[in-house]
Amino acid sequence: MAKTLIIAPPPTPNGDLHVGHMAGPYLAGDIYARYLRLNGKAVNYATGTDDSQTYVVTSALKLGTTPEELCRQSSEDIHSSLKLWGVDLDGYAPFDDGYKKSVYEFLNPLFENGKLLKKTVRLPYSAHRGEYMVESFVAGECPVCLAHSRGGLCEGCGHPNNFDMLVRPTSTLPPYEPLEYREAEILVFPVEEYRSELEAYYAARKGQWRPHILQLMDELFSRELIDFPVTYPVSWGLPSHFPGTEGQVLNAWIEGMPASMYCNACGEATADADATWRSETGNALMYFLGFDNSYFWGVTHLALLMAHEGKYILPHTIVPNEFYELENSKFSTSRGHLIWARDLVSELPRDYARFYLCLTSPEHNRNNFSRAALKQILNERLITSWNLLVSAYKAQDWNARIDDNAENVDVIVETMSSRLHQCCRIETFSQSRLADWILNHITRLQELIAENNGLSLWAVNRQLSVLLDGMGLVMIDLSKSVAPAGTLDACSVLTLPELSLIGSDACSQSYAS
Repeated sequence: MAKTLIIAPPPTPNGDLHVGHMAGPYLAGDIYARYLRLNGKAVNYATGTDDSQTYVVTSALKLGTTPEELCRQSSEDIHSSLKLWGVDLDGYAPFDDGYKKSVYEFLNPLFENGKLLKKTVRLPYSAHRGEYMVESFVAGECPVCLAHSRGGLCEGCGHPNNFDMLVRPTSTLPPYEPLEYREAEILVFPVEEYRSELEAYYAARKGQWRPHILQLMDELFSRELIDFPVTYPVSWGLPSHFPGTEGQVLNAWIEGMPASMYCNACGEATADADATWRSETGNALMYFLGFDNSYFWGVTHLALLMAHEGKYILPHTIVPNEFYELENSKFSTSRGHLIWARDLVSELPRDYARFYLCLTSPEHNRNNFSRAALKQILNERLITSWNLLVSAYKAQDWNARIDDNAENVDVIVETMSSRLHQCCRIETFSQSRLADWILNHITRLQELIAENNGLSLWAVNRQLSVLLDGMGLVMIDLSKSVAPAGTLDACSVLTLPELSLIGSDACSQSYAS
């Protein structure tokens, strides 16, 4: 049976996840995976950690620890935070020998078939340190939008800035000196050679994906696609064993595809790390990621899969999100301007946190997390409305309400289900619209039940069942408390729990009894 493989890019283990991370791909991927499982589909949702990123080194220096220890602790913390939020992963890959083997096995045939080339390039260099400074070790101005950027990619516009493209490169390590450019011979992947395949791939997806990522692709394809550095002459990363690159390491971003395959493999009992991604499986592949990852995952990684000449499936859909801000300012670990994901779900039920992040999800534009807005919106629009529905439901004498109105109820249930599917299917996926759908039907059903219209328990429960299916994708603990096992019985009075207002003494509990 073919499966849907869902990948949320492995986060860099230079700290725990904050709320901005959770509002991005991890919660979205979880909701989509739950939707597929609800509809009887086979799913493998996976992630891991990206231990080879140089950001681990710069963060470890600031924290006064070693990169190895920071990776170890952060990987545990990230996995724990995902569990605390109810993100139901099938695979969470360790950075172990199996991981490293999968990376080399993915790259070896590309090198052997001449698809990775040696090239002399210019890289930022610190005369003070006697070292090349790439990725997190260097900052400057993006050559495309002139925003402040680290090496490799601009978070602002999404364009790459490999080699000597950064304007006014400066070290991010003391003494933060201006850097020069020096030549180095490294291994590169010539992405431009895959232009025709890439353009054909995106031509088939025009108008089907979120517009920002497609706009970025148009911008990238309007000029020559720059070579991608496979190796770097730095010390942190997996050692390169390719001839002529002795002493160099693999660029962390080159690990993306084999790492993702290994993540999915950790959710399966498969002998080969790449088994679930092979074309003959018929599996479908979905990415949920931040927009700033679009170039790597949507161009470089895609071209690397294409370079294997049909061996692997290509992503069916990439679902990007924009930045999520905290009180109208970017989340910043260095400035302490953040809320750790685990802290938020220790302050209030995780269902509340999941719902608010869904409602305010930055799907097409930047959005904002505000504690005041969270309290007001959840108390007024979700919690109070739900409790009114529960009160109205409990107050009814269902024996006196016998009007099944079967034909009309069938239409209503079909309408509810259709809109729910539209919120959740991959082509139109929107957790924000899902949250709106939930709020609208809570209010509608509360008003319907409160009316003295004689509508039967069967007719009401059928609609409640659809509502609870949708709520269960987000509010996972509420779903369990209403229907602990099996399907809802349309002829039985349901036990619906009330929700505690944020700020009340009971709010730290899951639900009021």
